Amino acid sequence: MSHIFDWIFAQYQETPTHLVILEMIGVVFGFLSVWYSKRENILVFPTGIINTAIFVYILLVFGLLGDMLINAYYFVMSVFGWYVWTRKVDDTHFIPITTTTSKEKNGSAILFVCTVVFVWGVYLVFDKFDSWTAYVDTFTTAIFFVGMWLMAKKKLENWIYWIIGDVISVPLYLYKGLIFTSLQFFLFTIIAIYGYKAWKKSLNKSPQTLLR
Repeated sequence: MSHIFDWIFAQYQETPTHLVILEMIGVVFGFLSVWYSKRENILVFPTGIINTAIFVYILLVFGLLGDMLINAYYFVMSVFGWYVWTRKVDDTHFIPITTTTSKEKNGSAILFVCTVVFVWGVYLVFDKFDSWTAYVDTFTTAIFFVGMWLMAKKKLENWIYWIIGDVISVPLYLYKGLIFTSLQFFLFTIIAIYGYKAWKKSLNKSPQTLLR
């Protein structure tokens, strides 16, 4: 067991202490955000905002521009999602979880392609295509962009995008030396699977409270 801990902390030998502390704090709030999302709890958004603000800075330092942009996008979408989730269908019920319509599926496809093109352009402008991780980052960024958009709109399929993106991100961040972040995405994968099941049970049911 000691060898595992030695290996984990060896990855942080050249990393400033403040970045390690920020990463751990960001992981905690990221975990809370996904957990609250699974429970259809409005606290998903304030915890998510704290998480994304921290990781925008960390990812900028590590040069993962795609994921940095995704966290900035999360920040904006969290504000939007906060508004959408608190809308009511009547005096006592909030909007329900629903499945994506044909129009929204087309919108998701367009958003995915546009995100790939945009992030690809950013990497080219800043000459950051210096590793295979940059290409993977471009792809996962597009996946998470769609996932966050669908989550803000309370669409069941958002969890499918999170699961795919999380699975890819585990080895990506492990390779980059961000061990705690890699662990975060591993836990995210598990929660996302349960989140999909929980949301499917609540499909088309309008909740009376968003704090539970």
